Amino acid sequence: MHEWIDKLNHPDKDIRLDALKELYKLYQKGDINKDQVDFEYVNNHIHTTYSFSPYSPTKALWMAFISGLETAGIMDHDSVRGIPEFIEAGNVLEMATTVGMELRVDMSGTKLGDKRINNPDQKGIAYVAMHGIPHTRLEKVSQFIKPYQEERNKRNRAMVENINKMMSEYGISIDFDKDIVPASMAHDGGTITERHLLYVLSEKILASIGKGSKTVEFIKEKLQIPLSQKIESYLSDESNSFYEYDLLGVLKSHLVEKFYIPATSECPPVEEFINLCNETGAISAYAYLGDVGDSVTGDKKTQKFEDDYIDLLFDELKRLGFRAVTYMPSRNTQKQLRRVKALCDKHEMFQISGEDINSPRQKFICEALKDPEFKNLTDSTWALIGHETAATDALDKAMFSKESDEIFMDLNERIEYYRNIAIKIWRR
Repeated sequence: MHEWIDKLNHPDKDIRLDALKELYKLYQKGDINKDQVDFEYVNNHIHTTYSFSPYSPTKALWMAFISGLETAGIMDHDSVRGIPEFIEAGNVLEMATTVGMELRVDMSGTKLGDKRINNPDQKGIAYVAMHGIPHTRLEKVSQFIKPYQEERNKRNRAMVENINKMMSEYGISIDFDKDIVPASMAHDGGTITERHLLYVLSEKILASIGKGSKTVEFIKEKLQIPLSQKIESYLSDESNSFYEYDLLGVLKSHLVEKFYIPATSECPPVEEFINLCNETGAISAYAYLGDVGDSVTGDKKTQKFEDDYIDLLFDELKRLGFRAVTYMPSRNTQKQLRRVKALCDKHEMFQISGEDINSPRQKFICEALKDPEFKNLTDSTWALIGHETAATDALDKAMFSKESDEIFMDLNERIEYYRNIAIKIWRR
């Protein structure tokens, strides 16, 4: 069994999928068991190696499956090239999937252009997501994002230079072509993110200094980064199997601002993003972050974001043509989420669950979904799957199009319609 699990991250996609088939046979025979769960858990925001993650698309689906998720959704930054493999893995496991892409857009020219929106590193730039991309339109999306990937790598190279200047006094350096590119899936259309830079930097720090107390001392005294008691305990443990990812989280929280170069030409105007979603039949979604206290993912410091001007935010999202808002029930307070839910209802915006998975320390199951207050997120996931299936098979128009508005009286009717399509297919 372990041999097949190891192959789920093999460089060859066919070997990854063949290993998954063998594992599924073992599952069917009863030799492997899923984790026992007491709820219909869903997650529509799982990253893979095509942006940054310890999981290939195949392994990501296996981890979702074995963790007890009912459905799973891929959501890579600036890339859709891992999606075909993710879909095929879902077919192998007979598991419902949904596919999307996360990217940053330029909000210049809107009422949000001078605000820190949901991006810790830069004002006027917002994280958004395309959800439920019809499978027949993946190539169009890929061609759209390719020039922005190229622009991003120009900035990545410049940020590597900044990192090397900062770390030169410690005899530590990284090379974009020799270190960063091989650590990514750029050769197959994947994107390179700040996390790639920081992961490689983490490896270089550990190779130079070693794990445990020496790293803790280096982080606190040389880099002047404060550590919480929890994170310090992680980094003090030399046997910690997630060590590089924990160190990456620390660096992302506090070091990025020291080498960061503002993203400009790599971020499409928000209007172009909305047009792309409308042309492909994907669902345009704003990724709500909310003011951050104790970061759930461990890679964000305490910081204020949209909450002080959230009414303006929703008014502008509606004006721009956004169809949905995605949020993480585990990340925010009940007060924050109730406010978001109420504003979604007011503006008739679809609500999508999005528990951001990009580290091996994170669980695929979000216990917060058990709260009856979030039942809508399970229903909306099935609606996403139904929309994606219908649009891909040309059985219907894209969800929330003007044509569908003429058929359905309100948002709930549309959700129920597409939910029923998915349930009929996957629970037959």
